[in-house]
Amino acid sequence: MGSLLLGCVTNFFTYETTKSVVVKSWSVGIINRIVQLLIIAYFVGWVFIHEKAYQVIDTGIESAVMTKVKGFGYHHNRVMDVADYVFPPQGTGVFCIMTKLIITENQFQGRCADMLECKTDKDCTKHFGSIFHNGAITGVCLKSHNDTKGKCEIEGWCPAENDKVQIEPMLDVKNFTIFIKNSIRFPLFSVTRGNLPPTDFKSCIYDPETSPFCPIFRLGDVLSYTGHKVAQVADKGAEIGINIEWKCNLDLSIEYCVPKYTFTRLDTPSNSISKGYNFRFAKYFKTENGTEFRTLHKVHAIRFEVMVTGKAGKFDTIPTLINLVAAFTSVGLGSVLCDVILLNFMKGAEQYKAKKFEEVSEAQIEASLTQSPGSQLSLKNDMKSSYDSGAISLTASDHAF
Repeated sequence: MGSLLLGCVTNFFTYETTKSVVVKSWSVGIINRIVQLLIIAYFVGWVFIHEKAYQVIDTGIESAVMTKVKGFGYHHNRVMDVADYVFPPQGTGVFCIMTKLIITENQFQGRCADMLECKTDKDCTKHFGSIFHNGAITGVCLKSHNDTKGKCEIEGWCPAENDKVQIEPMLDVKNFTIFIKNSIRFPLFSVTRGNLPPTDFKSCIYDPETSPFCPIFRLGDVLSYTGHKVAQVADKGAEIGINIEWKCNLDLSIEYCVPKYTFTRLDTPSNSISKGYNFRFAKYFKTENGTEFRTLHKVHAIRFEVMVTGKAGKFDTIPTLINLVAAFTSVGLGSVLCDVILLNFMKGAEQYKAKKFEEVSEAQIEASLTQSPGSQLSLKNDMKSSYDSGAISLTASDHAF
């Protein structure tokens, strides 16, 4: 019982190694080294240098955005300032700058003609429940005695809005400036940064070449970066995205952690059904006798959305070791590919199989038990073995290609 237990312990604390077969072939050797070189180049160039896999990454960026618009423009024969054309006025990361305003004054609750044309009452009743008109359709076609066509009657705020009127947009918006203040924090590393440069920036204007870190943007330039002009979007409006991207390598100086600005148009210009961007709001009043009335505003505007993205990375031992192990393991794929070639596509495949895989029968095992403990299982006579390394060499004369 003691000898059995001792044998189990002895067998457990042993080291086993695989038998190596050295194939001296130029073609297979070149393939093996090329594959290994490609794998090493991939891990060094892409994984470690480009992707920085030796770093721990924080993508949970925390951000705060404050905006401010400045400029004056002429619209409806009036000088429009920030309080007239910016919605909402709080200066958030999503805001609108008005380009065209359609005003319908002195609307009272009642019944009046809509813009929907009709010939008979039946032309109006088929629009019951429609939400695409200025009020609830009553089913009555209003027309004078001499006209063959009239307008459908609605119940709601009268007179009805006519948004088909031709009004020149406010093209002065191209000279407005947008100031964006952005503060970010990477909680994993407790790093806080802001987009305001340390030098005086009040007189600068953003330019991707000469002033890439200036936080003041000219509206006309922002549209040009998206491939559009103010004259193209002022009539119907548009939706523009301003992306602030933070990519910070914290292994370098914190001063290199700076923002990068990109611009894109978010709405679809080719959409003819609901083109651009617009919204409505009303200002309410009361007459002396308490009757409520309102002034309706339909605003066509350029809507801006400031989006903040980013990630920060810093050296860490664990991801470095994981990717190093993956790299060393992947280098062995060259041997797997060469084995596939040798076992399936070379003329000497059978000879290679015989050298690489040694078959042992039960009779050989029983015979080996009668030999001394240091003896080996029988090997083929033509096999050149190296007892100190466990390697078996095949020369070019041993197999044909």
